[in-house]
Amino acid sequence: MPRLLAVKMLDKTFTNNGFSNIVVDKSLSSSNLSIQDKRLCSVIYYGVLERKITLDYIISRYSKKSLNKLDISVLNILRSGIYQILYLDSIPDNASVNESVKLAKKLKVSSASGFINAVLRNFIRDGKTYPLPKDALKRLSIEYSAPQWLVDKLLIEYSKDVAINMLKSSIGKVPTFFRINNTLCTDEECIKSLGLECKKIEYLPHCYELLNGDITSTEVFKKGFLHIQDISSQMCCSALNPKENDIVLDICSAPGGKTFTISETMNNTGKVYAFDLHQHRVDLISQGAKRLHLTNIVSQVGDGSKFNEKLPQADKILCDVPCSGLGVIRRKPEIKYKNPKEFDSLPNIQYKILETSSKYLKVGGELVYSTCTLNKAENEEIIEKFLKENPNFEGVSYLESLGEPFGNYKTTINPKYFNGDGFFISKVKRVK
Repeated sequence: MPRLLAVKMLDKTFTNNGFSNIVVDKSLSSSNLSIQDKRLCSVIYYGVLERKITLDYIISRYSKKSLNKLDISVLNILRSGIYQILYLDSIPDNASVNESVKLAKKLKVSSASGFINAVLRNFIRDGKTYPLPKDALKRLSIEYSAPQWLVDKLLIEYSKDVAINMLKSSIGKVPTFFRINNTLCTDEECIKSLGLECKKIEYLPHCYELLNGDITSTEVFKKGFLHIQDISSQMCCSALNPKENDIVLDICSAPGGKTFTISETMNNTGKVYAFDLHQHRVDLISQGAKRLHLTNIVSQVGDGSKFNEKLPQADKILCDVPCSGLGVIRRKPEIKYKNPKEFDSLPNIQYKILETSSKYLKVGGELVYSTCTLNKAENEEIIEKFLKENPNFEGVSYLESLGEPFGNYKTTINPKYFNGDGFFISKVKRVK
């Protein structure tokens, strides 16, 4: 049953701090649920993850016990019940209540059945509404289900309008973009064979938005005619602007989306060296390259922070460093619930990777530094420090033809511009 599995997945995620995509993939692939039930399970699971702060605020108004004293399964039954009542119009309220009460027995917390029933029915009686706090910070936190530290950070580092737009984009439906593999087929051939509703993105080559359907189950996907990649990541590759027969290093590559776009942009010529710290992630790059029939990719284990004298001097380098991921919360909502102190060590790691990577670049070569975060300490501050300490490099403008927000050597891509993930891109050139 989809609701039961969703609650078990939530228990696992909040108990073990698991990654949502891994939890979903493992749980759904080993279940006997129908496609429709898997979809409902996934919707409830991700919906609760995304809206947890809002849901907990509502539950706390009806529970005499503090939420941290509730059994984790009871709390997740309540969260999933409130989520269905508030956000899933296709499910009758009574069904949401009754199914939630049944879950208590299945998860061996039958003693909480009456409590679960009372909380959910009282919320319905109150018109499924809840008063927001008067305090502005708390209000934004509850409204957009974002921790107060994140709301505060965005308001400090960006204007109020931009910060609120970022918060809005962190919840709700997530768009799916893909890139057609120009080394195997034309856009027309791919779209005709795909048979799903798509929208062409005119300002990026071979880029489309999927409007419905599961693209990974199609023969077109299996044949390697395309790969899924967010539009911001595709812009990052366009900023790098690799040419045929270039030598390119992709320093922190896994799972390989940018590597594949770089390879395709080069028409499968030259060499793209793709690295990751762990073999199992390097294997993901190799598997993807094989599916896409890209033969100019060399994937191997490598530590971006340690210089490897065996590597060749490169024409182009992509330095897409590990980051806090604050720009991809809509895809990985569990990031919101991390302790922000966990991010404090990242700038030192990022700078070390950037500094080491720059040593592989030829004179006249270009390097793109990028992250999928909105934290300025991991973005602007890193690149400014690098340019200050490395006078043999200078900033290079890119993608000027796309207009705002481009036209500089460093850009924060706010989701409002292209409906893509929050992203930072900076481009520098070695001049001597």
